[in-house]
Amino acid sequence: MLLGLLLSIALGGLVTAIASVNPPGRLVDIGGRKLNLVCAGPADAAGPLVVFEAGAFGLSADFGAVQEGLTARGVRSCAYDRAGLGRSDPGPAPRDSAAIVGDLEKLLSASGEAGPYLMVGHSMAGLHLRLFTARNRDKVAGLVLLDAAPPEAADLPIARTWIGRFGTVSHLAGIGATLGLFAPLGPAIGDRIGLPPAAAREKRRAFASGRHNRWSAREVSGWLASSEQGKVVAPYDPDLPIGVVTAGPPRQGALSDWKRFQSEPARVSKTGFHVNLDDAGHADMLGLKHRDKIVEAILRVRAAAP
Repeated sequence: MLLGLLLSIALGGLVTAIASVNPPGRLVDIGGRKLNLVCAGPADAAGPLVVFEAGAFGLSADFGAVQEGLTARGVRSCAYDRAGLGRSDPGPAPRDSAAIVGDLEKLLSASGEAGPYLMVGHSMAGLHLRLFTARNRDKVAGLVLLDAAPPEAADLPIARTWIGRFGTVSHLAGIGATLGLFAPLGPAIGDRIGLPPAAAREKRRAFASGRHNRWSAREVSGWLASSEQGKVVAPYDPDLPIGVVTAGPPRQGALSDWKRFQSEPARVSKTGFHVNLDDAGHADMLGLKHRDKIVEAILRVRAAAP
């Protein structure tokens, strides 16, 4: 058992070392802090730039498979690491949607990556993109929500239970990260998505990082505040093309209420659509197995964008 633990720790260090040789992306200064931005695809590509926002505990590497798929179709896309996550510098507290959206606005402005933007968000990113879209409607050409958390769903009893449990687990993860407990786990369970090799190494590197997990936990602690921030802004514009992709088999009872809230943005949009991937999981919907379906949804919204 001790030998296994020592081997895991050694592998964790090896993963970190390998991933650091050729770090992905570039660090962009947003005013005294730097965020890691990973862009792919032709710089002169026509149409809106696809911008990815990861879910809780996620980072740019989460979209490695999808970015590869878009690049093969001649589409430019960018993903980034939020403050304190991955390779990005930490940011001021609290880490709620207002702070995260403010950072993203600065990043896009400073990066030289011109809009308009087609925003793609996974999981908790649904909260952040609701606020971003309301504040930047003139720059947003379309929206794709991937099993995303809608702000209004936070009022569901089952959602309150989930958020409470997730918050507890995240808090414990932050403590464990401080103690260095994630370092030996990174190589084994860091990639639950099914990513290409380079992105998988980066994902495992982040998962093994104490800092990444601490700052991720701080974001989760702001879930309810982020939900409130999303609920008070203007609703989605019916003229905005919106695609919703959810994961897992059809649900009954309280879980069906959650899916109903998830699909609501597609019903609001005049050109909206909702696709459910019955055989996909919440995380692996972003991986190689389901990449083509995600790319197809993005291209469908892109085709409807003005």
